[in-house]
Amino acid sequence: MSGNLRGIAWMALSTVAFVTMHAAVRDVSQDLSPFEVAFFRQFFGIVALAPWFIRYGLAPLRTSRIGLHTARAFINVIAMFAFYYALSTVPLAQVSALAFSVPIFTALLAMVFLGERVRLRRWVAILFGFSGVFVAFVPDFLDGGTPQLGSLMVVLSSFTWATALIMIKMLARTDSTITITAYMVLLMTPMSLLPALAVWEWPTMEQYGWLLFIGIMGTIGQLTVVQALKEGETHVVMPIDFTKLIWAAGLGFLWFGEIPTAFTWAGGFMIFVSTTYIAWREHQLRKTAVPVPAPLTPGG
Repeated sequence: MSGNLRGIAWMALSTVAFVTMHAAVRDVSQDLSPFEVAFFRQFFGIVALAPWFIRYGLAPLRTSRIGLHTARAFINVIAMFAFYYALSTVPLAQVSALAFSVPIFTALLAMVFLGERVRLRRWVAILFGFSGVFVAFVPDFLDGGTPQLGSLMVVLSSFTWATALIMIKMLARTDSTITITAYMVLLMTPMSLLPALAVWEWPTMEQYGWLLFIGIMGTIGQLTVVQALKEGETHVVMPIDFTKLIWAAGLGFLWFGEIPTAFTWAGGFMIFVSTTYIAWREHQLRKTAVPVPAPLTPGG
């Protein structure tokens, strides 16, 4: 397959892995603190990396950018805690819809920190995407008159995850997928332990099984999304991310009896259209620009 087709395949696999993990997190978080679940996600994520360490030894840990790996891990911890809290309180499909805002934040961060120029059409797309975020918030306003804390946590998670994605793209220029993922797991595990200890409760054997499943699926999702961004162009692979909303709606209904509202679908679709245009427009500009070190594309 071509690089783009391989990227699409990897991204499709990542959506299944992540949404399945999210559903398991929502289920386990009914009895355990989301902070503790987040710690075990990293702790058991090491299991999924064991085959690579067995085969290659410590070679995947060779890097000259340990500082950037550490900063990325710290930011990722914040994103994960916020997202896992949201999963424990907000319907699965609504979380997925709001999480599509990541590429919008990435575009803004690339403009601020990388000096990328954002012209009128991309500004319109960004504003349209943020309008979709507000539409996705409508179910909260209908229920209680104000946005739920969990929904706000999804937006916070999206912003911090967008920052981490920029770092991933920078790391991908020099480090392998395994190296990037290995440092994420190895550094985030101790970082997430201290908050988990504050709310610690020993899991049951059944919960240990689910936590192991969450760790493995989360690591598979991380591996596949990084590989997708390495194999294919961002504007080609990122639209596949929209299938998360479909999987989340299906699992939310089958697992928790949740039925997404029309506002959730509409908001998710608006955000998706916005992020797809941003990625496509970035690709068009890169084709016509004078060759320079590759800028980070939205969502990358």
